[in-house]
Amino acid sequence: MLASDRELPVSGGPAKRAYVREMFSAIAPTYDRVNRVISLRFDQRWRRYAVDRLGWERAPGGIYLDLCAGTLDFAATLARRPGFHGWIVGADFAEPMLRLGRHKTARAAPVAADALELPFSAGTFDGAMVGWGVRNLEDLDAGLVEAARVLKPGARLAIVEMTLPPSRPLRAIFQLYFRRVLPWIGRLISKHTTAYTWLPESTLAFPGPAELAGRLQACGFTDVSYRLFLGGVCAFHVGRRASPGGTGVSS
Repeated sequence: MLASDRELPVSGGPAKRAYVREMFSAIAPTYDRVNRVISLRFDQRWRRYAVDRLGWERAPGGIYLDLCAGTLDFAATLARRPGFHGWIVGADFAEPMLRLGRHKTARAAPVAADALELPFSAGTFDGAMVGWGVRNLEDLDAGLVEAARVLKPGARLAIVEMTLPPSRPLRAIFQLYFRRVLPWIGRLISKHTTAYTWLPESTLAFPGPAELAGRLQACGFTDVSYRLFLGGVCAFHVGRRASPGGTGVSS
């Protein structure tokens, strides 16, 4: 059975993993449509921003990882960049999402895989990106360490994730939309009872941008920085896979 709103396992552990996999598999057919509606299509703009800062130009024929890939929107965004002639591996453990997105680009290879146990050798990828996925990991730090493991030294990890505005007035307005309007829209389109309650509840339980930046640094990344979008309703983080001795966080 699906969890009720009061039972959503936002704190982590095996229950969170099971819920996230079940929920994303269930909403796969309507996932893209709901994203465009609830974000007013800003999700596409933010992905383009992240790809522009991935540093793929250093290895335009390289291999990149779309982690927690969902319907492969991030992979398709990179594949469309003029001058890019590499390949993208789209990894996600919700296979229905991957199946529905595989038509978006011929340069992406979907792989059913758990972000905490990636089936790739150390130092495989020239860069990695995660769109609204790290918030859903069963163990955030373990996922960041695993992402660092599969990246080449110096390769960048770009993350786009939900957060809450630091301004109290804006936060109050946003939370009204986030906790009342957005779940209603999501349920109306997807017919799933809890998926779009999960979005605000998991965001409330997730580390803020400064803490996430610090955890990226602790998990193997250097030159970590972040930027807030739309007053802080969403955040972009980027860091480089550290070589021995590398540190640094900025905002």
